[in-house]
Amino acid sequence: MKRTIVGVVGQSVGATEEQIKAAERVGRLLAKRNVVVVCGGRNIGIMDAVAKGVEEEGGICVGILPEEDLSQASRHLTIPIPTGMGYARNRIVALASDALIVVGGGVGTLTEVSYAYLQGKPIVVIKGLGSICEQYIGKYLDSKKITKLMGADSPEEAVEIVMKILEGNSGDMFFLQ
Repeated sequence: MKRTIVGVVGQSVGATEEQIKAAERVGRLLAKRNVVVVCGGRNIGIMDAVAKGVEEEGGICVGILPEEDLSQASRHLTIPIPTGMGYARNRIVALASDALIVVGGGVGTLTEVSYAYLQGKPIVVIKGLGSICEQYIGKYLDSKKITKLMGADSPEEAVEIVMKILEGNSGDMFFLQ
């Protein structure tokens, strides 16, 4: 049986304490639900924080690293995967995930969100954490109108929205803002 996989993406360099706490919380909550977490795998920012949260709950966190080696890998990862692909690895993060949770982030995060969007995957942005993606909450990214980005007020709400959608109990969740 396939396990649910949720990607957690967001701020790397310069992540705030609020973003770090939110990412750790998301990691813990997903691990408690037996969800496999995928992230960018590095030892900084949201990648490191979500991996730490997952590890604290005994879950599985897969890191898709941009480097060819493990020199920048988070020590909290369960499975580090070096790719040597640089930012191109963002596509793997998005495609491997059943849904994405966004915790802050800039243009790199937006690329992951764009790849997930093109595949029609649910995308939940935690509000108030400075993500470039916040401006798209309740909207489509383009005229293709594939899937609206959803907003959540907390890590708990973000995980709840994603899980309801993935479990098929979404109701009107796609239209939350």
